[in-house]
Amino acid sequence: MSSFTRFAVGRRSFALTLAAAALCVSGLFGATPTLAQAAEGARSEARHGGSLNWIVTPEPASFIPLTTTAGTNAELGPKVVEGLLTYDSDLNPLPLLATEWQISEDGLRYTFTLRQGVKWHDGEDFTSEDVAFSILTLKDVHPRGRAIFSNVSEVQTPDAHTAIIVLSKPAPHLLTALAGAESPIIPKHLYEGTDILASQYNSAPIGTGPFVFKEWVKGSHIVLERNPEYWDQPKPYLDQIVVRFIPDAVARAAAIESGSADLAGQAIPLSDVKRFSEMPHVRVDTINWPYISVHQQMFFNLDTPALQDKRVREAIAHAINVEALNKIVWFGYGEPSAAAIGKASTKYHNPDIKFRVHDIKKAQALLDEAGLAPNADGIRLKLRLIYNPFQERRAADFVRQSLSRIGIDAEIQNYDFGTYVGKAYTDRDWDLTLEALANIFDPTVGVQRVYWSRNFQVGLPFSNAAHYVNPEVDRLLEAAAVEVDEDQRREQFLKMQEIIDEDLPAIQFGANPQITVVAKKVKDYAPTGEGLRGSFSELYLEP
Repeated sequence: MSSFTRFAVGRRSFALTLAAAALCVSGLFGATPTLAQAAEGARSEARHGGSLNWIVTPEPASFIPLTTTAGTNAELGPKVVEGLLTYDSDLNPLPLLATEWQISEDGLRYTFTLRQGVKWHDGEDFTSEDVAFSILTLKDVHPRGRAIFSNVSEVQTPDAHTAIIVLSKPAPHLLTALAGAESPIIPKHLYEGTDILASQYNSAPIGTGPFVFKEWVKGSHIVLERNPEYWDQPKPYLDQIVVRFIPDAVARAAAIESGSADLAGQAIPLSDVKRFSEMPHVRVDTINWPYISVHQQMFFNLDTPALQDKRVREAIAHAINVEALNKIVWFGYGEPSAAAIGKASTKYHNPDIKFRVHDIKKAQALLDEAGLAPNADGIRLKLRLIYNPFQERRAADFVRQSLSRIGIDAEIQNYDFGTYVGKAYTDRDWDLTLEALANIFDPTVGVQRVYWSRNFQVGLPFSNAAHYVNPEVDRLLEAAAVEVDEDQRREQFLKMQEIIDEDLPAIQFGANPQITVVAKKVKDYAPTGEGLRGSFSELYLEP
């Protein structure tokens, strides 16, 4: 029999971790801490009652992140449908539907002890059968679940409160993939034998979470009500959550300013952040939540002949000043990173990788060496520049202007999100694209898809857009995906970033601003590493 490592972390130790973190995390506005602010309820007594008015944008196609993760269902879903685990600010796992977990030394068996006495919102008991059904369903229908759970050979259920995930080969990312925002546990008795993709429960969910779904009026709002039978009494503290969909940015800002909205993420223009930070009744938090770990970059299409010459890519890198982009486009609220794994991933980020020096003359000399002399109009090269709408259009303008200084005419082509995905990943009708491929909670999930040569598949969204191929990077990514020794795994990711920086298939921008505006009466809205993708079970309102 394999030996196991056992884990069981209490809520008290988590609170102490957050309290310690508060001493070393500071915000952008004065000396006010940001991560500590989100969890400041640890210093106060929670109060019951009240309704939270929460602006979510854009309105998603489904409520829970089961069959799609495009949109904001990863924020909505965990309020109703939970995961096995939650995570602290360093992505250490904490109990949720699972109270303990054991991992065999060979990394092939994950044994979860499940919480007893938990019921679905329709009154049925939560059991290991639900866990087994959910994991195998995620493997089949979830956009990332197919990769996350690809090594899962079976899920054993020896009793109602034990679930054993059996792997064909190690998957060290697995223990970090079990939040409700990524791997929601769904009720087997309602989904089994149905068309999962078309299930009514994807948009009118029955869960085990702190809030019960009541209604969704498309284009207007969602209402969630307190679950009086929630397993973690006396939580939740709110009586109700009203989710509002306000597509117009001016109207969103007005709702927050007037006090008719209490909480909103990515809702106001960056030009308004300073003004809102000075309002007496609201606070502005700028946290790149580690479970999401947002990251933006500009990819080179390596099928474009001119861009196959590394000197041309180096010239472009010397022409684009990312620190200036942060100041001009992101108003200084971003977190630039020259490494492919951004700074939010404190464990795997390579801090030794720096941006190319901004040097227009050097860039021009490199283009000369590459044989790209300017024509009579001063143009050396014409390129097609597209961008994911999740990037700022102003970022595309910044890149265009930067490249014009070295004789590259980058024509910006604007598309809505759906058209962009087709142009970028099916038609491949571009030379430069500004993308928003987040690192997510583990590089095997969020970064491998971007630089692994086997993940270049025409028609597969958010894959290897550049068509980058490097056998050593492939080896390191594949090794890290199954490496159970954490020190070795870290070294593999650090080396991988060095090679990618040398090869330059992309120019990394780093984390774009994550702006959360929250009324000061709102406490403990995001005490875990999932941020707004947490459960809101600890959120309460001060009078």
